[in-house]
Amino acid sequence: MPDQRADIWVHGLVQGVGFRWWTRSRALELGLVGSATNTVDGRVHVVAEGPPAALDALVEQLRSGRTPGSVTTVIDNRGPARGGISGFVER
Repeated sequence: MPDQRADIWVHGLVQGVGFRWWTRSRALELGLVGSATNTVDGRVHVVAEGPPAALDALVEQLRSGRTPGSVTTVIDNRGPARGGISGFVER
């Protein structure tokens, strides 16, 4: 199956608690590329590209209850990978 892109919106207490760093570490372990960005409304927007199974694993970890802070909702939207991304950055 071809690579996909996931736009993931994470709600809860996820800013100022090491959440983006934790997400970056999990994504790199799974071989994903992308970013984790704080938004002005308190959410974190995660963009990740890679194999669907690796994206599924990342979303599962985000929903696991074992993240820094407190996640209340994870919204996962998928589409075809767009490419042009290298590494995984915190913004």
